[in-house]
Amino acid sequence: MRVRPLLGAATGAALLLLTGAAAAHSATESAPEETVTVDEVGRIAADGTITLSGTYSCLNATGPVYVASSLSQGTSTTGQGIGGTQAVCDGKEHTWRNTGRPTSRAVVPGAAHVQATVVELHPVRSVPLPVIHAVRDQDVTLIRS
Repeated sequence: MRVRPLLGAATGAALLLLTGAAAAHSATESAPEETVTVDEVGRIAADGTITLSGTYSCLNATGPVYVASSLSQGTSTTGQGIGGTQAVCDGKEHTWRNTGRPTSRAVVPGAAHVQATVVELHPVRSVPLPVIHAVRDQDVTLIRS
């Protein structure tokens, strides 16, 4: 069994659960050292695979942490999950890079919107509950690679 598709599915499921939580999360809840950025240029490969990247930093995680990303384009406000990268929460700045192929509709070169989220699956009584460490919304330009 391949691990990467499972991580992507788990991250996607967590993001669906977090849609409301991310919107309600206030800046005062996260430490100033907890950040996520999105590079202003994303890439589309010939096979339709999207690559997004940026940086992150986070602290004090007790469960597994991931940088998840979603992409929307045009008038759509529904993001399509683009991969997930396991994160290290040691307070240092790290780079992240997610790749994935959108399943619900084609993505084309040009303007797009990305949301990147540093999310911890915090164990509470054997149930991993999502904890948001940082969120970033960024307009990007997608180019062919």
